[in-house]
Amino acid sequence: MELYRERGFEPTTVAEIAARAGLTERTFFRHFADKRDVLFGGAHALEQLMVSAVTGAPESATPIEAVAAGLAAAASLLGERRQFARQRQSIIAASPELREREVMKLASLSGALAAALRGRGVQGSSASLTAEIATAVFRIAFERWVQAGNKQDLSELMHETLGELTALTAAAPARR
Repeated sequence: MELYRERGFEPTTVAEIAARAGLTERTFFRHFADKRDVLFGGAHALEQLMVSAVTGAPESATPIEAVAAGLAAAASLLGERRQFARQRQSIIAASPELREREVMKLASLSGALAAALRGRGVQGSSASLTAEIATAVFRIAFERWVQAGNKQDLSELMHETLGELTALTAAAPARR
């Protein structure tokens, strides 16, 4: 992270990262597929945690309540890592390659959440739409959380963002 902040993502090499960490390049590659994984290595664990929370939500939970459980689980995991998240996000924001990777990781999250919802019996496009909503709520709340000066908890921001969406959809007239 220090190297990425000092030099930028693109010019930083795996050899430099390994040397800074006191490792060989071979050891680096035992833990990471490439230098992007330093920033995205935890994405799969986050996705699995959220999917488990959706799957484990009470049977009586609506699809939105089920994904809200996933959002709460994510907030619990990430909540204590705000400084790291801020640093990571600033590095990602400065690199088109990393922004693209972030979009791909969010698409993977959405797909996994949709599959979990289908496993709960949510049909077709309703599962996909709910998963996309959850991913958008996650992304927007996370972006607000890492903003300098923001003191709100991530869980509070996720709840607030989901509430904003609920208010917007309740106020929208149905069209045919």
